[in-house]
Amino acid sequence: MKFNIRGSLFFSILLIGFFLVSVYPKFDPAAEDEKEAVLMRTVLTYLDNLHFEPKSLDDQFSREFYDLYLKRLDPDRRFFTAEDLEQFEPYEKLLDDEALAGKFDFFDLSLDRYLAALEKTQGFYRDILSEPFDFAQAERIEMDGEKRGFAKSDEELRELWRKYLKLRVLNRLVDKLNEQEEAGEEKEKKSLEALEEEARQDELEQLEEYYDRVLKINRIHRRTYYINTLTNLYDPHSDYLEPIDKEDFNIRFSGRLEGIGATLQNDGDDIKVVRIIVGGPAWKQKELEENDRILRVTQEDGEVTELTGMLVKDAVQYIRGPKGTEVTLTVKKIDGTIQDITIVRDVVIIEESFARSLILDGPEEGERVGFISLPSFYADFENADGRFSAKDVKREIEKLQEEGVDGIILDLRFNGGGSLRDVVKMAGYFIEKGPVVQVKSRRRSPDILEDKDPRVQYDGPLIIMVNGFSASASEIMAAAMQDYGRAVIVGSKSTYGKGTVQRFFDLDQGVRGHSDLKPLGEIKLTTQKFYRVNGGSTQLRGVVPDIVLPDQYHFVEVGEKEQEYAMPWTEITPVSYEQNVMKVQNLEELRARSEARIAGDPMFQKILENADRVHEQQEQSQYPLEINAFREMEAENRREAEQFEDMFDDVINQGIRNLETDLEKIRADESKKARNEDWIKTVSKDVYIKETLNIMHDMISLN
Repeated sequence: MKFNIRGSLFFSILLIGFFLVSVYPKFDPAAEDEKEAVLMRTVLTYLDNLHFEPKSLDDQFSREFYDLYLKRLDPDRRFFTAEDLEQFEPYEKLLDDEALAGKFDFFDLSLDRYLAALEKTQGFYRDILSEPFDFAQAERIEMDGEKRGFAKSDEELRELWRKYLKLRVLNRLVDKLNEQEEAGEEKEKKSLEALEEEARQDELEQLEEYYDRVLKINRIHRRTYYINTLTNLYDPHSDYLEPIDKEDFNIRFSGRLEGIGATLQNDGDDIKVVRIIVGGPAWKQKELEENDRILRVTQEDGEVTELTGMLVKDAVQYIRGPKGTEVTLTVKKIDGTIQDITIVRDVVIIEESFARSLILDGPEEGERVGFISLPSFYADFENADGRFSAKDVKREIEKLQEEGVDGIILDLRFNGGGSLRDVVKMAGYFIEKGPVVQVKSRRRSPDILEDKDPRVQYDGPLIIMVNGFSASASEIMAAAMQDYGRAVIVGSKSTYGKGTVQRFFDLDQGVRGHSDLKPLGEIKLTTQKFYRVNGGSTQLRGVVPDIVLPDQYHFVEVGEKEQEYAMPWTEITPVSYEQNVMKVQNLEELRARSEARIAGDPMFQKILENADRVHEQQEQSQYPLEINAFREMEAENRREAEQFEDMFDDVINQGIRNLETDLEKIRADESKKARNEDWIKTVSKDVYIKETLNIMHDMISLN
């Protein structure tokens, strides 16, 4: 999470940067693969000096590193055997020493064994899938790798693959049988043997594509994975980023990039266009289309790069580029023709990532409620004309006030956070002034981040919607409004539980000289934790809504609690806070009325039933491999699932409309018009918005 640091804190970070450069050891130029050694030691130096909770690099750390890396490298235990583990075991207590020395011996060994395992298991599946399966045999498979353990030998591993492939082919076969039965008598029926052969061929093709992609991952990307296993032992949000990774993060954070405006994905050896971003250069140029396959890229200077066989992560580096520059894409069209398309790169704005609003009719005639959707707390610090979530939300509030709404709903569901500076400003729109969040570094007393503007942009009834994927800045906003009693927080049983602050550091700044080894990339470190004004952290526990609305995850753990090595919940001294704008009244009555509606609402009861089903499915790890038993299990699962398929198909929210000031811009662009219609359709079917409107009505009537 980014935020605008105060001068004193910035100066301390600057001093730490100088410290890193001054203490960083000189390296022997003759050291094997010097860049990797420099990279690892630099990462460790930053972790030790800047992480909120540094760790001791000892045998315990080494064991944790060893276990987590193997768990991530082979999570289902389908590649390594006891023989591999025997080769790995000597390193179990040595990884701390290796890291400190900048050595990658264990990584090299694990990579060699992993690539050998890929080659071996590729032989397994090609051989196994060449012969029909016997689905009359009564046997089962345990899919949970931890319950099953590693295979003791290659023979045992091959047997695991036989069962694994049998399950996957059986699943495909049953789907084909079901499709054939549902097609009716008029369609020609294929024999069980023919369908089984088709299912095996489909599985073979998918595995070949998967292995092809995996085998193309280069050493640099795999090394990043290894280093990030180490950084994640400190906490789940501390990561090493290659230069391209940081660029991708900036795009997600700002909703803006410089390039052609197309979303790409790997499809076999090809780079396929899957989406043209509306308003971007490719959209304006009108020649590049979805399903085009990009074969090569030619830069302005004539440099040509072949993309066939390249991963998207690497290919985008040649396609993106500064605004105003040209790039020529050689593409294969869906009809097989080859075409050169020259596009002038430009700034691409991803509109769906920004704040937008609607007016919703409340339960009572004449009741008008403003609805603001905020997908993230975005901020574009790199551009003077960049978009900032606080400024955009302020504009939406002003527009809604001009429309004379009776209340405002701020939807932060699935909002993963973003700019701390923006959330502090945004919280200030609803209170006079005062503390919003406390931010604590490891060596400092808490900094109290305050809204210092006495103006109140909105003083009416306010509800904030959250769910289990509302994280970080979303939790700060919800927690502050809850502590001040300024808003009712509505949503699933808890928010995500990410109560930590991350900062990016350019690793090049920590290395003296070695220009030939740069760029090294960046490291994203957890340097601070944030705390509510009441002293409690949102870390791990999240924000518990005032009124809980059940969702499909009601009986399972989601969020930070699922993460390994998550930082603990803690608390500090509360700060003084108060507001005299509007305080939530009758909260117990609001909760009781909502609970009564939920208890009597068939839709919410169905959601709870589905949540129970989701929990049961999550616990299931054993499956039958005999066709009749599998079909019976699958039919039962399908019967259960069918009960919930059309849950959200009905329109339940009437009277949804755009603000008058937005209509002209929407109507001027057919693509925007279509996306707007889709959004309104989604809102019209949202049962959580319906209940939130009921809660808003209660707030208004009770006050």
